[in-house]
Amino acid sequence: MKKTIGVLAVQGAFAEHIDALQKLDVNCIEIRQKSDLTANQIDGIILPGGESTVMGKLLHELNILDDLKRLIIEGLPVFGTCAGMILLAKTIVNDNNVHLGAMDIEVKRNAYGRQLGSFNTYGQFTGIGEVPMTFIRAPYIESVAKNVDILATVDNHIVAAQQDNMLVTSFHPELTSDLRVHSYFLNLA
Repeated sequence: MKKTIGVLAVQGAFAEHIDALQKLDVNCIEIRQKSDLTANQIDGIILPGGESTVMGKLLHELNILDDLKRLIIEGLPVFGTCAGMILLAKTIVNDNNVHLGAMDIEVKRNAYGRQLGSFNTYGQFTGIGEVPMTFIRAPYIESVAKNVDILATVDNHIVAAQQDNMLVTSFHPELTSDLRVHSYFLNLA
C-alpha cells in the first residue's frame, strides 16, 4: 500500500519535497490549513526549509501548531529540513522563539551565515553512506540530549539527527537528485 505524506506548504521548499516523494511513488498532500492536517490520514509529514520565523507565525495564524505538535508527540513521523529543523527544536540558541519544541536539540539559526555562506558538500549519513548536502543559510545543531542519535556531521557540526519519530537535517536533500534521505524518512513512516 502506498504511503501518504503531508508536506507543510505554507512557505519554503515544499514543491521540491513533493517532487522527491513522487519520484519515490508516494502520495502527497499539501498541508496549507488546519483541515488539511486533521481531515487526511497521513503516514508522516515533512516540514521544509524556508523562513522559520514566517513558518512559525503562519502555523499560529492558521491554527495548525497545536494539532501538529500533538500528532508529532503521539508518534507521527516528521522530517524537518533546515527551517523545519528549527521549528522542531526545543531550544534555538540565537532566538527566544520556540515553535513546536518537540525535539531535544539546541539549534543555531543561520549558523553558516547569510546567503553568501551557502555551499554544497558531501558527508557521511549513518545508515546511508555518503550523500550530497546543500546548505542554504543553514542552521546546525549545537547540542543534543542523550536520547537523540547524531546521523551526520560536517566540520564538527551536527547537521542531521533523529529522535524516535523525528528526523532533521540542516541541509536540503530535496535540492539534489539523491533520494536516499527521503527513503530513510519513509522507513520511519
